[in-house]
Amino acid sequence: MLAASSVYAPAAARSNVVTAAKKRCATARLAVARRDTSARAGANEDVSSSVDVDESVARVDNEEAKAVGDATEDVNSALGDLISSPLFYVTFGVAGGVFLVKQLGENASFLLSAAPVVLLTAISKTEFGANLVKNIEDKRPVLEAEKAKKERERAEARAKSPYYGADRAKFLPFDGYEFPEHLDGSLCGDVGFDPLGLGRDAENMEKYRELELLHARWAMLGVVGVAVPEMLDRTGVADLGEPVWWKVGAAKMNSDIALDYLGMGGFHIAGGSGIAIIAACQLVLMGGPEYARYVGIESLIPVGVYLPGDINYPGGAPFDPFKMSDDAEEFEKQKVMEIKHGRLAMIAMLGCFAQALATKQGPIENVASLFN
Repeated sequence: MLAASSVYAPAAARSNVVTAAKKRCATARLAVARRDTSARAGANEDVSSSVDVDESVARVDNEEAKAVGDATEDVNSALGDLISSPLFYVTFGVAGGVFLVKQLGENASFLLSAAPVVLLTAISKTEFGANLVKNIEDKRPVLEAEKAKKERERAEARAKSPYYGADRAKFLPFDGYEFPEHLDGSLCGDVGFDPLGLGRDAENMEKYRELELLHARWAMLGVVGVAVPEMLDRTGVADLGEPVWWKVGAAKMNSDIALDYLGMGGFHIAGGSGIAIIAACQLVLMGGPEYARYVGIESLIPVGVYLPGDINYPGGAPFDPFKMSDDAEEFEKQKVMEIKHGRLAMIAMLGCFAQALATKQGPIENVASLFN
């Protein structure tokens, strides 16, 4: 029901835009026909004037078809970007999640976790989805040319950047150390550190970089997820039931505590569900994105989304809605900043593990104890 309503809503929006375009073009057609007929009658022309009128109408018909096609294409492109955007699912998760839990009970969390995959799959099987794919294929030559242009600009930005190349900053500042030859400064965050020689093979290097970015991004999210709930609870902003990250699982198994998302009553992220339901939700939530990552960045084309980047930096409206990567120099700088912050986050997460094991406390409590 949820997926079906989401599919028909874009179709209705598209229909409204197309209808408006048709009305505008029909008005234009009638105006041209009347103008041309009046002109011919005033000049006392013969029957051939009707042929001229037909040609005028045909010209406007062509303009109508083009206008309708452009309107449909614009709507398809915008809706395709919307339904595949992570921001859409964050918004839907809060609004739709509260509604589902209230209507279907706490076990609706499983339906909520499956909604993104079901929605995208349902859209790809419809006529609307077929039109989205056709739009992408029609635009592909232009999109590929834009992609190639951006790649050239980024290569030039890397050549001028102090973060890349032979003159970049390295992890050992003194002379005499022989840096690995396979670390030539072409990758963001390359400081010449590979004591085990794991990146000697180019294929392994590509795989390890993908895995490093993946773990770095999860670690940055993980550190925030570990620290923020405890901070909100300690400051009295929200009552989260059990704010300490490593105690949540035990609290869930050993009590009937309801774990509210951001303290919002009625939106239970786990609620009264058992461990099996929570594990199933995790499987669905992680399985969809991981499958898409395995298939490649073209996995969103069935819903009309073309991603101009690569597997590590896909770009496009879903992953770069504010077009921050349009500036080549800034994009290359942000890549370096991301991997540096990600490495710090991985170390920070390891510290959270160690402190939890040693002190049996959360990270915020550990920090607060320094000032007591």
